[in-house]
Amino acid sequence: MTDPSAVPSRPRPSDSASDGMALLRGRMLIQTRPTLVKGVSEQIAPSLSGLLLCGDKAARTAQRMRREEGYSGVLLADPACYESVSATEEAPFPENKPAGFFMNDPLEVSLSRQRAAGVTAPITPTGYIHAEDSDALRAAVLRMDGLGDPSVIFAVPVDVAWLRNEESTRQLIGFLQMVRGPKAIMLGGQMDPLARYAKAVAHLRMLIAEVPDAALARADLAAFGALASGALFTAFGGSSGLRHIVAPGEKAQTSRKGGGGPTAPHVLHPELMDFYLGDNLADKYGGAPAPICECYACEGRSLDIFISNHTPLPAQAAAHNIAVLMGWLRDLCAIPAGIKREQWWHNRCRSAVDQYPLVNATLRQPNAFKVPEQLDRWALAAPDSVPAALEAPRTQHTR
Repeated sequence: MTDPSAVPSRPRPSDSASDGMALLRGRMLIQTRPTLVKGVSEQIAPSLSGLLLCGDKAARTAQRMRREEGYSGVLLADPACYESVSATEEAPFPENKPAGFFMNDPLEVSLSRQRAAGVTAPITPTGYIHAEDSDALRAAVLRMDGLGDPSVIFAVPVDVAWLRNEESTRQLIGFLQMVRGPKAIMLGGQMDPLARYAKAVAHLRMLIAEVPDAALARADLAAFGALASGALFTAFGGSSGLRHIVAPGEKAQTSRKGGGGPTAPHVLHPELMDFYLGDNLADKYGGAPAPICECYACEGRSLDIFISNHTPLPAQAAAHNIAVLMGWLRDLCAIPAGIKREQWWHNRCRSAVDQYPLVNATLRQPNAFKVPEQLDRWALAAPDSVPAALEAPRTQHTR
């Protein structure tokens, strides 16, 4: 699914640095691996969303999509170095390629490769920035300041501990305010990073409000909360592994008992605003009628059908997830930017929290579904004011 007006298939030398930002403004992209991009690209709303490819093959895939497949939608290619390498003071943009390229500057090489691929805007190959590693963050900021190119998206993959208290959040804000152009904050930590600290959601909202052209990726539901709060753009992970970052060298934790990989796809429950493994969801409903989904991908199917990873259930579950997300996005973008949009998101989260006891009562299982901590914190984060800069008229989109 493509939008002919979204972006040219090849970059033009005459394009200004602001062109890419204008195309990105107000969108929620879907972040995906190159191997899964075909199914995702067919489901997104082209005038409101776009694709954020992730991994070392992202630029190569983006180039193929532009040149061979004629994809014209908004398209980014995140090298995702932070998944495997940490940033240091000496190398904030580390090389994660095989030996033999040490004579080249990893930052310049990556940006050039992305531009040649025809991306909407290039993203820096930043390493993972650990908690309190202000030296690595400062080095990345100084390099970006020296680069002086506002068309480049500065990837800021930070441990969520940067948002644990106001002091560390203010330090992060101070660094990011030094960088011209867009800053794509990404959050690291096990499970749901924003659930780790009581004030992390409030501090994230403060960061979005005070850092010009702040964007947010790999932060689960916060993609909507940040967009409602005035983020330049956001990205929602199309798979569970892309909804947050696990620090390099750490093994991703899972809530599934007994360990091992998932035996069914993750399914978004629209009423409860959370993801569940399909077989777990079916078990919870048991003999009770499961919700009927009216999204454009399901068209009246029951949510308890995604019980295994056998074809075509994973693809159908992914299509359902994106369809629901796109529905929320259309609703959000129909609200004027500013306090009204924040209020809409707050009310939606509160309504979801209120559904949990009702669903559990219907199932006669008091603890069948538990409110996710991040959702609960968004429901408690009532908007009371918003900076004047966020009250500017929103960009008009068409379906």
